[in-house]
Amino acid sequence: MKVIFIADVPNVAMAGQTKEVANGYARNFLFPRKLAVLANSQAAATVESHLKKVLKQRAIEEAEMAELAKKLEGVAITLKAKVGEKDKLYGSVTVADIAEALSKEISREIDRKKIDLAEPIRQVGVYDLVVRFTHDITAGVVVTVMSDAEGAEIPVRAEEAVIPEEEMKEKKAKAEKKEKKAKKAKAPKEAKEEKPAATEEAEKPAKEKKAKAAKEEKPAREKKAKAAKAEKPAAEEKPDKKEKKEKKPKAKAKKAKEAEEEKKE
Repeated sequence: MKVIFIADVPNVAMAGQTKEVANGYARNFLFPRKLAVLANSQAAATVESHLKKVLKQRAIEEAEMAELAKKLEGVAITLKAKVGEKDKLYGSVTVADIAEALSKEISREIDRKKIDLAEPIRQVGVYDLVVRFTHDITAGVVVTVMSDAEGAEIPVRAEEAVIPEEEMKEKKAKAEKKEKKAKKAKAPKEAKEEKPAATEEAEKPAKEKKAKAAKEEKPAREKKAKAAKAEKPAAEEKPDKKEKKEKKPKAKAKKAKEAEEEKKE
């Protein structure tokens, strides 16, 4: 469905634009809120005159914001707060605090929603922030947060801090010593770890040979077990044959005695 936008819809379209949108989105969202009308509707003519007024008003507002951004560009403000250990604040500095301080500085009201600050400030320091009026109109400001104690020093940017040459040399020497110690500590550890790896590689073929030998011995053992089972019944049969052989001569002797006795009678 093609519609004409009467008002700005973030991430969709600006007022005055004609755009194709889903039917359900137009009927359920845009039309009830009077954000757009049908491009081919009877209201299109009246909408055009309305849009001309809107665009004129927008041009005026953008010109005002551009002037405000010029005044605000490069403005530096200082905010004081209670500070604890390690330069941490008791509480925080919010966008509302920054917007109030900027408004006083340039005597113009600044909307806190225009200030780009992801999280409240909780540490002493110097911060570069952006005030974003529109996508194209922005202004950069500097916010310094320091302690409210008497005689407190103004924080310095990390980039602007000057370190004496002697301190730099000492820091470099300490860093080099730490690196050398770390390298020496790592060297023996790596050597110790390499030895077992080498022994494991040497032991692998031996283990594989043992496993293969064990596999080859299994069928041989099974054959021996089968042969032993086959020999047992043969050994048991031998004494039976001997007993039969011994019984035969005894039977013959008995028959001979019986025959002699019959003859005598």
